[in-house]
Amino acid sequence: MSDDGELEPPAGIDDTHIGAGVFDETMGPGSSFAHLYRGEIHRMKSWRERLDRTSNWAITLMAGILTWSFSAQTHPHYIILLGVVTLSIFLCIEARRFRAYDIWRSRVRMIQQNVWAYALDPDGGVLDEDWREKLGEDYRTPNMKIPFEEALSHRLRRVYLPLFVVMLVAWVIQLTAYTDGATLVGSAGVGGVPGNIVVAFVAGFYATLLGISFRPREWHVNGELIPSDVTGWEQSEYGDS
Repeated sequence: MSDDGELEPPAGIDDTHIGAGVFDETMGPGSSFAHLYRGEIHRMKSWRERLDRTSNWAITLMAGILTWSFSAQTHPHYIILLGVVTLSIFLCIEARRFRAYDIWRSRVRMIQQNVWAYALDPDGGVLDEDWREKLGEDYRTPNMKIPFEEALSHRLRRVYLPLFVVMLVAWVIQLTAYTDGATLVGSAGVGGVPGNIVVAFVAGFYATLLGISFRPREWHVNGELIPSDVTGWEQSEYGDS
């Protein structure tokens, strides 16, 4: 122990390398690695819950706006457009959270693919020979793995695009069924803004959403499931159909 009361490492041991050998092959995925994996699972779960809370708030707000809009014929249609704007804000917030969530999920997937999968089935080999270096570097300097636009696309395809479609259908119904003797374009005006400009803006906004959602891209999300990946336990049972 030093004069100031701090513990000193034993003679001949460099405390800056105290972590060396903790995850050596001779040790295997033992206690330290199990605790590391459990911690990553916990952080991933926490961020997953934050994503769910954002989605729940978006759905609750949308339901409230639609309920109020259709509760009386005199209620203005642009309230639904304000709901679309608010839904867009929730989408951006959730996309940011998804990028943070993917930091922990990508680590978990790397461990699952290269440690636990190999432990269960050594014949399958290791998916990424450099996984230890990549994981160690990510612990030193954590960074986002996916761009913001890809996160937007992911959340649109999984949650928000159907919500935007519901809002669009509700807006069209509000303009047609709740307005007597007026065309859709004619009744879409907001204040001094003509209806054709409002309709053009809405059409452009939804075209942008579709472009972000479905444009061809190289996905950076590690281990994300897509509907075509559903094969059950046996690849040959469904994969050849």
